[in-house]
Amino acid sequence: MDRETRTFAEMHFRNLGGRVYGAGGPAPSRVSFIQAPETFSYADFVKGFLLPNLPCVFSSAFTESWGSRRRWVTPAGRPDFEYLLRQYGDVVVPVANCGVREYNSNPKEHMPFRDYISYWKEYIRDGYSSPRGCLYLKDWHLCRDSSEEDLEDVFILPVYFSSDWLNEFWDALNVDDYRFVYAGPRGSWSPFHADIFRSFSWSVNICGRKKWLFFPPGQEEALQDCHGNLPYDVTSLELQDTRLYPRLKDSSPPLEVVQEAGEMVFVPSGWHHQVYNLDDTISINHNWVNGCNLANMWHFLQQELRAVQQEVSEWKDSMPDWDHHCQVIMKSCSGINFEEFYHFLKVIAEKRLLVLKQGTDMLPGDSTGLKLGLQQAAFDVGRLADVLASVAAHPDFQRVNTSSFSPQPKELLRQLEDAVATAEAL
Repeated sequence: MDRETRTFAEMHFRNLGGRVYGAGGPAPSRVSFIQAPETFSYADFVKGFLLPNLPCVFSSAFTESWGSRRRWVTPAGRPDFEYLLRQYGDVVVPVANCGVREYNSNPKEHMPFRDYISYWKEYIRDGYSSPRGCLYLKDWHLCRDSSEEDLEDVFILPVYFSSDWLNEFWDALNVDDYRFVYAGPRGSWSPFHADIFRSFSWSVNICGRKKWLFFPPGQEEALQDCHGNLPYDVTSLELQDTRLYPRLKDSSPPLEVVQEAGEMVFVPSGWHHQVYNLDDTISINHNWVNGCNLANMWHFLQQELRAVQQEVSEWKDSMPDWDHHCQVIMKSCSGINFEEFYHFLKVIAEKRLLVLKQGTDMLPGDSTGLKLGLQQAAFDVGRLADVLASVAAHPDFQRVNTSSFSPQPKELLRQLEDAVATAEAL
């Protein structure tokens, strides 16, 4: 990030005045297509898509150097099952059954990758049909299960998505990540959803095509049924039942995108979507959070806690440590609670504070390979300070036992605010 882009981004958030980022604006009439890498800068992406929170599609030219696009695919453009089996045959992968609904998702099982490939080949031979249903390999943590050297020959992280706090945090803990491979036959699909924690995501088709149905933030409310539940499938005829879906008349058609092989889709924060594989398809996908959608993540976590509190409200007066139990339930349901969110902010903040203190882009002894420009670090501490101030003032966070936190929230906030003031001169 350069100085001019940082100033532009900071002004953008000042003008928001605390409103939820990326929600409520006019819906675009189409999704932009970015053709040439040499004429599209990081600043172009920040100003044109990241800050306005709009989707876009990058051409296959942006991923033509990826090893996976050469090695995972046959000359005919189909999955190279034999190569994939040699590389990953013994890996155990999660597989969803697209034909079975479990709440608003699909049930998963785990199986060796070689068994899934055997199923996939048989599914194709039998005319894209199987008594086992349509199985879709989803959320395979290839990065977590591979060495850094092996991954270098699979994909190259696009610079546009390099400010990725979610995976930076989980890499620091060394227990998880939000980097995935999806692979499945023609007809496999993902039900209607918004990405976890209201993260951004990006998705590259290594081979095959996908059809995306996009709904801007807020538009999903018109798709809720009379009980306030979102649909499982936005194309279902069930939605025409006006008694069950009384607000459907207020909805607009989705933005539709067909993503070709090699192309890269940027999914903005809070955009609900539904995705279909039009061919036998393999994709690499990352979820990511940074300073631009951090406040959205915090807003989402507050909503999640309120939902938990409402669900167990009848036990509030009779349950000792009711607030603590709500946080425990929230973490089991959402994967994170207020305590872990503070830890997330702290891990991200400490690296940026050190960058600003040392006045250098690269931290000595940093084994993660993360390179932070001074302007990016300055922008980041400003966003961290804004969100941490909101967290520290929140009544439910004030009920969290922070006695073991180091530094204490008020001290970390002071450090961030001091850094913001110092960074004005950069």
